[in-house]
Amino acid sequence: MAAGPHQEMDNLGQVLTIRGSVVDARFPRQLPAINHQLSGGPQGHIVIEVVAHLSSELVRGIALTPTQGLARGSPVRDLGHPLEVPVGQRLLGRMFNVFGAVIDEKEAITGGEWRSIHQPPLPLIRHTTISEIFETGIKAIDVLAPLERGGKGGLFGGAGVGKTVLITELIHNTVGRHQGISIFCGIGERCREGEELYRAMAEAGVLDHTVMVFGQMNEPPGARFRVGHAALTMAEYFRDDARQDVLLLIDNIFRFIQAGSEVSGLMGLVPSRLGYQPTLATEIAALEERICSTASGAITSVQAVYVPADDFTDPAATHTFAHLSSFIVLSRKRASEGLYPAMDPLQSGSKMLVPGIAGPRHYHIAQEVRRTLAGYEELKDIIAMLGLEELSKEDRRTVFRARRLERFLTQPFFSTEQFSGQAGKMVPLAEALEGCERILNDEFSEYPESSLYMIGRIDEAKKP
Repeated sequence: MAAGPHQEMDNLGQVLTIRGSVVDARFPRQLPAINHQLSGGPQGHIVIEVVAHLSSELVRGIALTPTQGLARGSPVRDLGHPLEVPVGQRLLGRMFNVFGAVIDEKEAITGGEWRSIHQPPLPLIRHTTISEIFETGIKAIDVLAPLERGGKGGLFGGAGVGKTVLITELIHNTVGRHQGISIFCGIGERCREGEELYRAMAEAGVLDHTVMVFGQMNEPPGARFRVGHAALTMAEYFRDDARQDVLLLIDNIFRFIQAGSEVSGLMGLVPSRLGYQPTLATEIAALEERICSTASGAITSVQAVYVPADDFTDPAATHTFAHLSSFIVLSRKRASEGLYPAMDPLQSGSKMLVPGIAGPRHYHIAQEVRRTLAGYEELKDIIAMLGLEELSKEDRRTVFRARRLERFLTQPFFSTEQFSGQAGKMVPLAEALEGCERILNDEFSEYPESSLYMIGRIDEAKKP
């Protein structure tokens, strides 16, 4: 495992017990500090992170690699520093694991600057106090659930509803609009998902502005638990040193919580409510509080969030929600209707959508769009039973507006050009708002619904 260039005096210890991923070791000369990295095994390939001091000579660690080859009495070496990852422009276009080692079968990264993955959150004095909307160029998100620059957005969606496509498009638009950097962090990812995403990025031409970090599903819980911190350390370099905006995509934040729960169980800690670790809130906060914006740049995060059994009162969900500023819910029903992005406009929302931040015009248009779509949703049962003709004139107008709004909020993506044959569109927020406003004012009542489907700006709609 590659680690930063350190020349430390050997501080050797001896393994006392091994229980799964938990390793206890005695260091008679000097006790390694918490979070220090230990190496053991025949080639020193077993990596252990110190998580507790049991006495003046005993430490307890969690193995970040399989412990095969380690036995009682085996020597372990204190490397004298925490787990480290490389930082710098050299990371762009590459794929890493939690140790900062490349996993894309290209040239290894050695030398240069390496930083500890354990960094304190920035002091509040360095945070920017102005809330800004982070424009994505995706109409449905920008109008109804705008992201916060330097904030956290939650992306809820199962398999096959366009989550990866949306993530790829967000990366493409960040590169194009903000000249920013994208960092994808896969926590507990299946190897198939990682490989597919890597190819999708390469085909969409955004790989050169992207860094990918993976802690795969088959890896020990310690590695999955630390991969988010590794990705954040890389992101902080681009924000603070390179002074660039960073889009950090995390998939999946629930698997980070699961890994923490496994580590907690291995350590023998008494679980709290519903079997979660007693340190759940602290662990999420330690990760989330490092995501913020400063005068030099911002880390804006979009996180996939799995909600266990659709129970939004689950501790994992409630503690995550406390950190999010916007919620994007992807609907399988809308995906089946061909409405892409398949965002549910009534369940999605954002704390940015208030007159003081978004502006009165944006706020009122978004509220009117939501009210129109909610009215259509209520009328669907009547339409199914009695038909559209039985509705009042006003209700029919609501239905016509809502159906045109639904189609206008679809959009061809750059990342799907090779499948759909349609050129991708990036729509500024002002243009998206103008389109919604003109549809609400019945300017397009004479246009067929299909003329508003999969277009960018509203002026692209054509009469038959």
